[in-house]
Parts: sequence; structure tokens; C-alpha cells
Amino acid sequence: MKKQSDLSRLMGYAGNYRYFTYASWVLSAVSALVALLPFLYIWMMAAAPDYSRAVNIPHYGWMAVLFAALSYLIYVCALLCSHLSAFRVASNLRLAVSEHLAKLPLGFTERYGSGRLRKVIQESTGAAETYERRAGSRPADGTDEKRRRGK
Repeated sequence: MKKQSDLSRLMGYAGNYRYFTYASWVLSAVSALVALLPFLYIWMMAAAPDYSRAVNIPHYGWMAVLFAALSYLIYVCALLCSHLSAFRVASNLRLAVSEHLAKLPLGFTERYGSGRLRKVIQESTGAAETYERRAGSRPADGTDEKRRRGK
């Protein structure tokens, strides 16, 4: 039996909110592509061979500003989508753990203490939320993980 990845397990807790995660991935990619367009317009301004005939320079400048602003707007939408999904994952994880704890014998809670269990639940679901929020934006070469560990 193939082991399920962490992300796919978290998507199970997201329910229909997993589509927000997928939308955040798409919006992030679109934002990155749109962010390249200002450089194209700046290049078109700088590459004009005869500046006496360069009548479109103000237009190119405004288009560069427009696409830069549009890129930021799209990226903010991507962040909103990923955060909506991540918050739903965290709340559903807390509910699932609470339901599981309710089924355990009372001695389990007495042995570890309710405060300690609450702290573990909050920290663990918070870590899962952070993982899910950043799942689409981590570098593939592992540099983010190395930076987190201080290497």
C-alpha cells in the first residue's frame, strides 16, 4: 500500500476548501508570469532605436506600472486563498483530535494533563496550518528546510 503524502492527508481535512489551495497555486503562477510583463515594457522603452520617433514611451511606462500592480493584486488573492484553506485545515484537525480525545479513557487525560494536551494540539495544528499555507511556495531544492534548521 502506497503511503499517503502529508499534503494529501491535509487536503482530506480541508474538505471542499482544498480547491482554495489549488486556486492559490494557479494564482501564484499567474502572478509570477504577470510580474514579468513590466520588464518587457521597460525593455521596449529602453530598446527604442530612435528616440525622436518614440511616441509610445509614456504608454509603455504606464503599462509597466499597471502590470506590476496587477501582479501584486493577483498574489494577494493567492495568499487569501491559501490562508482560507489553511485555517479550515487547522480547525478541522483540532476537531478531529478533540473527538479522538473524547473517546480515550479518562486516565489518559489525567496522566498527561489537559493543559499539556491542549498545548500539543495547538502547536501541532498550527504547524500543519503553516505547512499547508506554504505548500505551494517552497523551493524544490530544499533550501527552505535548510534555512529553517539553520544550515
